Amino acid sequence: MGKELAGNGFCIDPNIPIPAEIASDAQSLADLSFEMIAAGMTRFVTEDPGHKDSDYYRRFVLALKPDIRGHLVEAARFKAGNRDYRGALEIADALQALFPEDPAVLLTRARILEGKAEALGADGDADEEAARAAYERVLGCTPPLPDGLFNAGFFFMKERKSQNIDRAKKCFTAYLSCEKNGRAKRGAVRRALSEIEDQSLEDPSFQEARALILRGDPAAGLGAIRAFLERFPLAWKGWFVLGWGLRLLGRWEDGAAAFRKALELGGRPGDLRNELAICLMESGDLRGARAELEACLREEPENVKILSNLGVLSLKKGDRTEAAGFFRTALEIEPDDPVARAYFSR
Repeated sequence: MGKELAGNGFCIDPNIPIPAEIASDAQSLADLSFEMIAAGMTRFVTEDPGHKDSDYYRRFVLALKPDIRGHLVEAARFKAGNRDYRGALEIADALQALFPEDPAVLLTRARILEGKAEALGADGDADEEAARAAYERVLGCTPPLPDGLFNAGFFFMKERKSQNIDRAKKCFTAYLSCEKNGRAKRGAVRRALSEIEDQSLEDPSFQEARALILRGDPAAGLGAIRAFLERFPLAWKGWFVLGWGLRLLGRWEDGAAAFRKALELGGRPGDLRNELAICLMESGDLRGARAELEACLREEPENVKILSNLGVLSLKKGDRTEAAGFFRTALEIEPDDPVARAYFSR
Protein backbone atom coordinates (compact mmCIF):
# COMPACT_ATOMS: atom_id res chain seq x y z
CA MET A 1 0.00 0.00 0.00
CA GLY A 2 1.29 3.47 -0.87
CA LYS A 3 2.34 6.09 1.63
CA GLU A 4 -0.10 8.92 2.33
CA LEU A 5 1.27 12.33 1.38
CA ALA A 6 1.24 14.93 4.15
CA GLY A 7 -1.94 13.57 5.69
CA ASN A 8 -4.16 14.84 2.86
CA GLY A 9 -5.59 11.52 1.73
CA PHE A 10 -3.44 11.08 -1.40
CA CYS A 11 -1.38 7.91 -1.39
CA ILE A 12 1.89 7.64 -3.30
CA ASP A 13 2.13 4.60 -5.56
CA PRO A 14 5.75 3.35 -5.40
CA ASN A 15 5.30 1.56 -8.73
CA ILE A 16 4.74 4.79 -10.70
CA PRO A 17 7.88 6.81 -11.50
CA ILE A 18 8.08 10.42 -10.35
CA PRO A 19 9.05 12.96 -13.04
CA ALA A 20 10.76 16.11 -11.83
CA GLU A 21 12.40 19.20 -13.28
CA ILE A 22 15.77 19.12 -11.54
CA ALA A 23 17.54 22.40 -10.88
CA SER A 24 20.95 22.82 -12.50
CA ASP A 25 22.64 23.14 -9.09
CA ALA A 26 21.02 19.99 -7.61
CA GLN A 27 23.69 17.60 -6.29
CA SER A 28 21.54 14.59 -5.38
CA LEU A 29 17.97 13.36 -5.03
CA ALA A 30 17.99 14.90 -1.57
CA ASP A 31 17.97 18.29 -3.27
CA LEU A 32 14.61 17.60 -4.95
CA SER A 33 11.90 20.02 -3.84
CA PHE A 34 8.11 19.78 -4.01
CA GLU A 35 8.27 22.54 -6.63
CA MET A 36 10.58 20.47 -8.87
CA ILE A 37 8.31 17.44 -8.60
CA ALA A 38 5.16 19.47 -9.23
CA ALA A 39 6.80 21.15 -12.24
CA GLY A 40 7.90 17.82 -13.70
CA MET A 41 4.48 16.24 -13.28
CA THR A 42 2.74 19.30 -14.70
CA ARG A 43 4.97 19.21 -17.79
CA PHE A 44 4.33 15.47 -18.21
CA VAL A 45 0.55 15.91 -18.03
CA THR A 46 0.68 18.90 -20.38
CA GLU A 47 2.65 16.97 -23.01
CA ASP A 48 0.71 13.70 -22.67
CA PRO A 49 -2.69 14.35 -21.02
CA GLY A 50 -4.06 10.98 -22.12
CA HIS A 51 -1.27 8.87 -20.61
CA LYS A 52 -2.40 6.14 -18.22
CA ASP A 53 -0.57 7.83 -15.32
CA SER A 54 -1.65 11.40 -16.10
CA ASP A 55 -4.66 11.39 -13.76
CA TYR A 56 -2.40 10.09 -10.96
CA TYR A 57 0.03 12.93 -11.62
CA ARG A 58 -2.81 15.48 -11.61
CA ARG A 59 -3.91 14.31 -8.18
CA PHE A 60 -0.28 14.22 -7.00
CA VAL A 61 0.30 17.83 -8.08
CA LEU A 62 -2.86 18.97 -6.29
CA ALA A 63 -1.73 17.14 -3.16
CA LEU A 64 1.65 18.84 -3.34
CA LYS A 65 0.33 22.29 -4.31
CA PRO A 66 -3.39 22.62 -3.44
CA ASP A 67 -3.37 26.28 -4.51
CA ILE A 68 -1.63 25.75 -7.86
CA ARG A 69 -4.72 26.60 -9.91
CA GLY A 70 -4.98 30.13 -8.53
CA HIS A 71 -1.25 30.77 -8.90
CA LEU A 72 -1.20 29.58 -12.52
CA VAL A 73 -4.31 31.57 -13.47
CA GLU A 74 -2.77 34.70 -11.97
CA ALA A 75 0.54 34.07 -13.77
CA ALA A 76 -1.20 33.51 -17.11
CA ARG A 77 -3.20 36.71 -16.76
CA PHE A 78 -0.09 38.65 -15.75
CA LYS A 79 1.80 37.49 -18.83
CA ALA A 80 -1.17 38.21 -21.11
CA GLY A 81 -1.48 41.66 -19.55
CA ASN A 82 2.14 42.27 -20.52
CA ARG A 83 1.41 40.94 -24.03
CA ASP A 84 3.59 37.86 -23.50
CA TYR A 85 0.97 35.71 -25.19
CA ARG A 86 3.34 32.84 -25.87
CA GLY A 87 4.18 32.51 -22.19
CA ALA A 88 0.55 32.99 -21.17
CA LEU A 89 -0.58 30.21 -23.51
CA GLU A 90 2.09 27.86 -22.19
CA ILE A 91 0.69 28.36 -18.70
CA ALA A 92 -2.85 27.99 -20.07
CA ASP A 93 -1.82 24.64 -21.61
CA ALA A 94 -0.61 23.47 -18.20
CA LEU A 95 -3.81 24.67 -16.54
CA GLN A 96 -5.98 22.88 -19.09
CA ALA A 97 -3.96 19.68 -18.66
CA LEU A 98 -4.38 19.80 -14.88
CA PHE A 99 -8.02 20.99 -14.89
CA PRO A 100 -9.40 19.87 -18.27
CA GLU A 101 -13.07 20.70 -17.61
CA ASP A 102 -12.75 23.67 -15.27
CA PRO A 103 -14.87 26.53 -16.77
CA ALA A 104 -12.66 29.26 -15.28
CA VAL A 105 -9.56 27.63 -16.79
CA LEU A 106 -11.25 27.39 -20.19
CA LEU A 107 -12.21 31.05 -19.91
CA THR A 108 -8.63 32.05 -19.09
CA ARG A 109 -7.45 30.42 -22.32
CA ALA A 110 -10.23 32.05 -24.36
CA ARG A 111 -9.37 35.50 -23.05
CA ILE A 112 -5.64 35.05 -23.78
CA LEU A 113 -6.38 33.98 -27.36
CA GLU A 114 -8.79 36.88 -27.81
CA GLY A 115 -6.17 39.34 -26.57
CA LYS A 116 -3.55 37.89 -28.91
CA ALA A 117 -5.95 38.08 -31.88
CA GLU A 118 -6.69 41.74 -31.11
CA ALA A 119 -2.99 42.56 -30.80
CA LEU A 120 -2.18 40.97 -34.17
CA GLY A 121 -5.09 42.58 -36.00
CA ALA A 122 -5.65 41.12 -39.47
CA ASP A 123 -2.84 38.62 -38.85
CA GLY A 124 -4.65 37.17 -35.84
CA ASP A 125 -7.38 35.27 -37.70
CA ALA A 126 -6.17 31.85 -36.52
CA ASP A 127 -6.08 33.03 -32.91
CA GLU A 128 -9.58 34.49 -33.26
CA GLU A 129 -10.81 31.10 -34.52
CA ALA A 130 -9.13 29.41 -31.55
CA ALA A 131 -10.66 31.97 -29.17
CA ARG A 132 -14.12 31.30 -30.62
CA ALA A 133 -13.66 27.54 -30.09
CA ALA A 134 -12.53 28.17 -26.51
CA TYR A 135 -15.56 30.36 -25.81
CA GLU A 136 -17.84 27.67 -27.24
CA ARG A 137 -16.43 25.24 -24.68
CA VAL A 138 -16.99 27.78 -21.91
CA LEU A 139 -20.59 28.34 -22.99
CA GLY A 140 -21.16 24.58 -22.99
CA CYS A 141 -20.47 24.34 -19.27
CA THR A 142 -23.31 23.62 -16.84
CA PRO A 143 -24.26 25.59 -14.85
CA PRO A 144 -23.35 28.62 -16.96
CA LEU A 145 -20.33 30.65 -15.89
CA PRO A 146 -21.38 34.31 -15.58
CA ASP A 147 -17.95 35.66 -16.50
CA GLY A 148 -17.95 33.31 -19.49
CA LEU A 149 -21.24 34.78 -20.72
CA PHE A 150 -19.93 38.31 -20.13
CA ASN A 151 -16.66 37.87 -22.05
CA ALA A 152 -18.17 35.73 -24.80
CA GLY A 153 -20.86 38.34 -25.41
CA PHE A 154 -18.32 41.07 -26.06
CA PHE A 155 -16.21 38.69 -28.14
CA PHE A 156 -19.14 37.85 -30.43
CA MET A 157 -20.09 41.52 -30.65
CA LYS A 158 -16.71 42.64 -32.01
CA GLU A 159 -15.49 39.48 -33.75
CA ARG A 160 -13.93 40.42 -37.08
CA LYS A 161 -14.64 37.40 -39.23
CA SER A 162 -18.17 36.51 -38.27
CA GLN A 163 -19.63 39.09 -35.92
CA ASN A 164 -22.68 37.48 -34.36
CA ILE A 165 -24.87 40.15 -32.81
CA ASP A 166 -27.71 37.74 -32.06
CA ARG A 167 -25.31 35.45 -30.18
CA ALA A 168 -23.88 38.38 -28.25
CA LYS A 169 -27.38 39.50 -27.28
CA LYS A 170 -28.24 36.02 -25.99
CA CYS A 171 -25.03 35.91 -23.90
CA PHE A 172 -25.76 39.33 -22.41
CA THR A 173 -29.38 38.47 -21.63
CA ALA A 174 -28.31 35.20 -19.98
CA TYR A 175 -25.66 37.06 -17.97
CA LEU A 176 -28.20 39.49 -16.55
CA SER A 177 -30.43 36.55 -15.63
CA CYS A 178 -27.81 34.56 -13.74
CA GLU A 179 -25.55 37.28 -12.28
CA LYS A 180 -27.24 39.63 -9.83
CA ASN A 181 -24.06 41.12 -8.37
CA GLY A 182 -21.31 43.16 -10.00
CA ARG A 183 -22.78 46.58 -10.75
CA ALA A 184 -19.98 47.60 -13.16
CA LYS A 185 -20.30 44.51 -15.35
CA ARG A 186 -24.08 44.59 -15.35
CA GLY A 187 -23.89 48.24 -16.40
CA ALA A 188 -21.49 47.38 -19.24
CA VAL A 189 -23.84 44.63 -20.45
CA ARG A 190 -26.87 46.94 -20.37
CA ARG A 191 -24.93 49.55 -22.37
CA ALA A 192 -23.95 46.92 -24.92
CA LEU A 193 -27.57 45.79 -25.29
CA SER A 194 -28.62 49.43 -25.71
CA GLU A 195 -25.97 49.91 -28.39
CA ILE A 196 -27.21 46.86 -30.29
CA GLU A 197 -30.70 48.33 -30.25
CA ASP A 198 -29.78 52.00 -30.76
CA GLN A 199 -27.34 51.27 -33.59
CA SER A 200 -29.72 48.72 -35.19
CA LEU A 201 -26.83 46.25 -35.40
CA GLU A 202 -29.19 43.32 -35.88
CA ASP A 203 -30.44 44.80 -39.15
CA PRO A 204 -29.81 42.40 -42.09
CA SER A 205 -28.32 45.17 -44.26
CA PHE A 206 -25.69 45.98 -41.64
CA GLN A 207 -24.80 42.32 -41.21
CA GLU A 208 -24.68 41.76 -44.98
CA ALA A 209 -22.45 44.79 -45.55
CA ARG A 210 -19.98 43.73 -42.90
CA ALA A 211 -19.89 40.15 -44.18
CA LEU A 212 -19.30 41.26 -47.79
CA ILE A 213 -16.42 43.52 -46.82
CA LEU A 214 -14.84 40.80 -44.70
CA ARG A 215 -15.10 38.38 -47.63
CA GLY A 216 -13.15 40.82 -49.78
CA ASP A 217 -15.99 42.42 -51.74
CA PRO A 218 -16.13 46.02 -50.43
CA ALA A 219 -17.86 47.30 -53.59
CA ALA A 220 -20.88 45.07 -52.92
CA GLY A 221 -20.68 45.90 -49.22
CA LEU A 222 -21.09 49.61 -49.97
CA GLY A 223 -24.51 49.01 -51.53
CA ALA A 224 -25.72 47.15 -48.44
CA ILE A 225 -24.39 49.69 -45.95
CA ARG A 226 -25.85 52.62 -47.88
CA ALA A 227 -29.25 50.89 -47.77
CA PHE A 228 -28.77 50.59 -44.01
CA LEU A 229 -27.81 54.27 -43.63
CA GLU A 230 -30.88 55.39 -45.57
CA ARG A 231 -32.99 53.89 -42.78
CA PHE A 232 -30.62 54.57 -39.86
CA PRO A 233 -28.66 57.73 -40.72
CA LEU A 234 -27.66 58.37 -37.09
CA ALA A 235 -26.03 54.95 -36.56
CA TRP A 236 -22.32 55.75 -36.24
CA LYS A 237 -21.34 52.11 -36.79
CA GLY A 238 -22.98 52.27 -40.20
CA TRP A 239 -20.75 55.23 -41.12
CA PHE A 240 -17.77 53.33 -39.75
CA VAL A 241 -18.49 50.34 -42.02
CA LEU A 242 -19.03 52.72 -44.96
CA GLY A 243 -15.65 54.35 -44.30
CA TRP A 244 -14.03 50.95 -43.95
CA GLY A 245 -15.33 49.81 -47.34
CA LEU A 246 -14.31 53.09 -49.01
CA ARG A 247 -10.81 52.84 -47.53
CA LEU A 248 -10.38 49.32 -48.89
CA LEU A 249 -11.34 50.63 -52.34
CA GLY A 250 -8.71 53.36 -52.08
CA ARG A 251 -11.29 56.14 -51.93
CA TRP A 252 -9.37 58.00 -49.27
CA GLU A 253 -11.21 61.32 -49.15
CA ASP A 254 -14.66 59.70 -49.15
CA GLY A 255 -13.49 57.28 -46.47
CA ALA A 256 -12.18 60.13 -44.32
CA ALA A 257 -15.53 61.93 -44.61
CA ALA A 258 -17.39 58.79 -43.47
CA PHE A 259 -15.10 58.32 -40.46
CA ARG A 260 -15.53 61.99 -39.50
CA LYS A 261 -19.30 61.52 -39.65
CA ALA A 262 -19.01 58.50 -37.35
CA LEU A 263 -16.99 60.57 -34.87
CA GLU A 264 -19.54 63.38 -35.08
CA LEU A 265 -22.30 60.90 -34.18
CA GLY A 266 -20.48 59.79 -31.04
CA GLY A 267 -18.48 56.81 -32.29
CA ARG A 268 -15.62 55.49 -30.16
CA PRO A 269 -12.60 57.56 -31.16
CA GLY A 270 -9.81 54.94 -30.93
CA ASP A 271 -10.44 52.84 -34.05
CA LEU A 272 -12.18 55.68 -35.87
CA ARG A 273 -9.27 58.10 -35.55
CA ASN A 274 -6.84 55.37 -36.58
CA GLU A 275 -8.88 54.61 -39.72
CA LEU A 276 -9.28 58.32 -40.43
CA ALA A 277 -5.51 58.79 -40.08
CA ILE A 278 -4.85 56.05 -42.65
CA CYS A 279 -7.14 57.79 -45.15
CA LEU A 280 -5.48 61.15 -44.50
CA MET A 281 -2.02 59.63 -44.79
CA GLU A 282 -2.81 57.99 -48.13
CA SER A 283 -4.39 61.16 -49.51
CA GLY A 284 -1.25 63.15 -48.66
CA ASP A 285 -2.44 65.00 -45.55
CA LEU A 286 0.43 63.86 -43.34
CA ARG A 287 -0.06 66.65 -40.79
CA GLY A 288 -3.73 65.77 -40.34
CA ALA A 289 -2.91 62.07 -40.05
CA ARG A 290 -0.32 62.79 -37.37
CA ALA A 291 -2.78 64.89 -35.38
CA GLU A 292 -5.32 62.05 -35.36
CA LEU A 293 -2.75 59.41 -34.38
CA GLU A 294 -1.29 61.54 -31.61
CA ALA A 295 -4.79 62.16 -30.24
CA CYS A 296 -5.27 58.39 -30.13
CA LEU A 297 -1.90 57.84 -28.50
CA ARG A 298 -2.73 60.27 -25.68
CA GLU A 299 -5.77 58.11 -24.87
CA GLU A 300 -4.04 54.75 -25.44
CA PRO A 301 -0.26 55.15 -25.03
CA GLU A 302 0.38 51.42 -25.53
CA ASN A 303 -1.81 50.93 -28.61
CA VAL A 304 0.51 49.02 -30.94
CA LYS A 305 -1.53 49.79 -34.06
CA ILE A 306 -1.22 53.52 -33.42
CA LEU A 307 2.53 53.29 -32.74
CA SER A 308 3.08 51.28 -35.91
CA ASN A 309 1.07 53.73 -38.00
CA LEU A 310 3.07 56.62 -36.56
CA GLY A 311 6.16 54.72 -37.69
CA VAL A 312 4.72 54.35 -41.20
CA LEU A 313 3.87 58.05 -41.21
CA SER A 314 7.44 58.94 -40.22
CA LEU A 315 8.76 56.83 -43.10
CA LYS A 316 6.48 58.70 -45.50
CA LYS A 317 8.02 61.93 -44.21
CA GLY A 318 11.50 60.47 -44.75
CA ASP A 319 12.42 60.38 -41.06
CA ARG A 320 13.79 56.84 -40.64
CA THR A 321 15.21 57.53 -37.17
CA GLU A 322 11.84 58.60 -35.78
CA ALA A 323 10.15 55.68 -37.55
CA ALA A 324 12.57 53.21 -35.99
CA GLY A 325 11.75 54.64 -32.56
CA PHE A 326 8.03 54.08 -33.04
CA PHE A 327 8.53 50.55 -34.39
CA ARG A 328 10.95 49.69 -31.58
CA THR A 329 8.43 50.84 -28.97
CA ALA A 330 5.67 48.83 -30.68
CA LEU A 331 7.84 45.69 -30.64
CA GLU A 332 8.69 46.18 -26.97
CA ILE A 333 4.96 46.09 -26.23
CA GLU A 334 4.02 43.41 -28.76
CA PRO A 335 7.01 41.42 -30.12
CA ASP A 336 4.81 39.69 -32.71
CA ASP A 337 3.34 42.85 -34.24
CA PRO A 338 3.65 42.14 -38.00
CA VAL A 339 3.67 45.77 -39.17
CA ALA A 340 6.42 46.92 -36.81
CA ARG A 341 8.48 43.80 -37.41
CA ALA A 342 8.24 44.11 -41.20
CA TYR A 343 9.27 47.78 -41.28
CA PHE A 344 11.88 47.55 -38.55
CA SER A 345 13.70 44.79 -40.44
CA ARG A 346 14.12 46.97 -43.54
